[in-house]
Amino acid sequence: MSDERTDPPLEADERASLSAFLDYHRDTLALKCAGLSDEQLRTRAVPPSPMSLLGLVRHLTEVERGWLGNRVAHRDLPPLYCFPDNPDGDFDDVDTADVAEAFATWRAACAESRDIVAGVDSLDFLGKRGNGDDVSLRWIMLHLFEEYARHNGHADLLRERLDGATGE
Repeated sequence: MSDERTDPPLEADERASLSAFLDYHRDTLALKCAGLSDEQLRTRAVPPSPMSLLGLVRHLTEVERGWLGNRVAHRDLPPLYCFPDNPDGDFDDVDTADVAEAFATWRAACAESRDIVAGVDSLDFLGKRGNGDDVSLRWIMLHLFEEYARHNGHADLLRERLDGATGE
């Protein structure tokens, strides 16, 4: 695995710092998936967990679209993988999923999220949580950071089980 991530700046304003750390974690997920076959990306390598690297990509696509696309930009984007009758479809339905499509969709969601964040004047901007409570863009960005950080830990374990590769 060739690590070409950009370290977040040591000195920057709050928005630039949050954005850089979020991009660092997005790049970390891409790094953990790099160089693997479609079958390896679909593999649930830590039984009994249904997680796979592809499932993580699909899950984080839903996270990006839900929190920034829907709660900040009010786009009313429909779910792609998770539905009321299949709430874990992002993880469960990877066996025949199109890997290239999933990665393209995730990258597009990340790009849209960056555009949304850039288009909001203040980190104090209020979006709505699913329950209707107000939530700041700052909180949402920190929540996305937390989602990626936690799931990148899962990605570390999955990758190590798949081919022994380790690293940050």
